[in-house]
Amino acid sequence: MLLQNETKMLFDMTGLPSETAPCLIVWGHGWGQNRSMFKPFAETLSARAAHMLVDFPGFGLSPPPPQSWGTADYADALAKLIRPYRGVKKIVYVGHSFGGRIGIQIAARHPELIDGLFLIGSAGLPRKRKFMKKLEMACRVYTFKTLKHLAPLFGLNVETLRTKFGSADYRTAGSMRPIFMRMISENLSREAQQVKCPVQLVYGANDTETPPEIGQRLAKIMAKAALTILPEQDHYSVLGEGRHVVIKRLADFMESIR
Repeated sequence: MLLQNETKMLFDMTGLPSETAPCLIVWGHGWGQNRSMFKPFAETLSARAAHMLVDFPGFGLSPPPPQSWGTADYADALAKLIRPYRGVKKIVYVGHSFGGRIGIQIAARHPELIDGLFLIGSAGLPRKRKFMKKLEMACRVYTFKTLKHLAPLFGLNVETLRTKFGSADYRTAGSMRPIFMRMISENLSREAQQVKCPVQLVYGANDTETPPEIGQRLAKIMAKAALTILPEQDHYSVLGEGRHVVIKRLADFMESIR
């Protein structure tokens, strides 16, 4: 059944009844995705937990937030959604990519709500890039800004320039573009250090969106973090062909939380 809270964040409750379930799993999707991304995971674990599958504001059927939110705003809104379920014995948050950013924030800002954090290809730290890649990106930014200023003189279309020089997520962000720009500029090192609950980090070895080195750095600064790197998996295949391994890791993680 599709529900919403006062912030118009729509969500599904599936699996065991939350009143009697030993665990509630809150599923946080990545940028440009929606709650359907994690439905196969929730269905596999339907007999083990209650499941809350969320459409973050601006994605799926949830309308965009009223302002240009950062991940802290998303985490605070999600906390309001989760709080009434605090009677469940264990609450585990599962987040992919952008959803991982929100997971770090909610575990840091609302530690009383989260008993375990399971992050898949999580973003949150600035990527370490080789010098030539940094130079290439700096040149693209400089070229775009220069052409943007010259656009009125030469009849150039600024949106066409954005499409040419921006990333795929940037090009498709639409009205969510200010939120996207704010989100990718965030460095959650301080928030990650504040996370005290058990954390399982899972990354694909071939992930070029959120490389495993991000997970390695998160594992060093989070107090109770373990890292798993899955060979031959990338940013999205961990949710597809690799999901059975991820589900097994999640099931074991749930059992390990006391």
